Amino acid sequence: MKPKNIVLLGCTGSIGVSTQKVAADLPEQIRIVGMASRENVDGMEQAIRQFKPLAVGMTDPKKAEELKKRLGAPGGRALPVHSGERGLIELATMPEADVVLVAIVGTAGLEPALAAIRAGKDLAVASKEILVMAGELVMSEARKHGVKVLPVDSEHSAIFQCLEGREPQDVKRLILTASGGPFRQTPREEFAKITVAQALKHPSWNMGQKITIDSATLFNKGLEMIEARWLFDVEVDRVDVVIHPQSVVHSMVEFTDGSILAQLSVPDMRYPIQYALTWPRRVPNSMPSTDLARIGTLTFENPDREKFPSLRLAHEAGRVGGTMPAVFNAANEVAVARFVVGQIGFLQIFETVETVMHAHQKGGRAGSSWVASPPLGVIIEADLWARKEAERVV
Repeated sequence: MKPKNIVLLGCTGSIGVSTQKVAADLPEQIRIVGMASRENVDGMEQAIRQFKPLAVGMTDPKKAEELKKRLGAPGGRALPVHSGERGLIELATMPEADVVLVAIVGTAGLEPALAAIRAGKDLAVASKEILVMAGELVMSEARKHGVKVLPVDSEHSAIFQCLEGREPQDVKRLILTASGGPFRQTPREEFAKITVAQALKHPSWNMGQKITIDSATLFNKGLEMIEARWLFDVEVDRVDVVIHPQSVVHSMVEFTDGSILAQLSVPDMRYPIQYALTWPRRVPNSMPSTDLARIGTLTFENPDREKFPSLRLAHEAGRVGGTMPAVFNAANEVAVARFVVGQIGFLQIFETVETVMHAHQKGGRAGSSWVASPPLGVIIEADLWARKEAERVV
């Protein structure tokens, strides 16, 4: 069977690097034909020399020029180096591509994702913003164009694997597991003193800064609740969260007959990445197997929703729908950025998001009013308004 041709957008971030490892491990199954980074020229140059893609891109035009100079034109034929947002869309719609994996943090991956779908490419989603901000639009376009949206997050990959061949009406609950982050056992009264360094110490995963802070606040699990609502076509009321500190059970599905299916593996992002890229096949690899006897014990507990109001806010955003999830996401991004540079405290992340969401619900100012089933332009407008409002709040 011929290898799948992959376009990797965000190839030098944590997911992108893990994807490179998967591709290097399975050269007969996976071929990277296109790749892009925001500004990491060194990482791009190294990846290009290893995988020999057909085209590449840099979001930063100046970095694109630097990459062109470094690469030269071996054999008299220059490798196409695209730049800017337009360049991401060029890569996402490459005729050679079978699957486009979007691992770009923030909203920059939204338009390339939609472009890939409309070009008939299967979409592997690692960027939460795509389904949080525009889940209704993305899934509608995927159905219209007959393509698959393949989850890369370990939690959604687990649910995807448990659900294969089953209908949404058979589902009683989707159960997302969460490690609980570094403050699972920290009393609420100590939250005001939490430092950035403490928040960046994740107990199970090695991830980027934004995702790690989101794990500490459980906003990551809130974002995943909204993603799951659209990805699997269930109401947010049927999406639950359970704390599982060992991070071995990646998520579960409870069916209407009371049976629960779970997907397990050691906590390594290469597993869900590989499944997204080789689906529907399961391919042998060189990764470590899961030794349950050595792990010994798997435990579960309910999250403390008083300590972590992010789950309540996410449920509200998912229930209200429309532009509210985009506002929820944007306000959190701004609050996390301000926390990281020491401008606000840990508790103010929750407070900022709630304040901005309530302002959006009330509306009254240009761009601030809630809209149901919004087109892309309105989603982007709500995102921009929420960022400005969050900046004003903090």
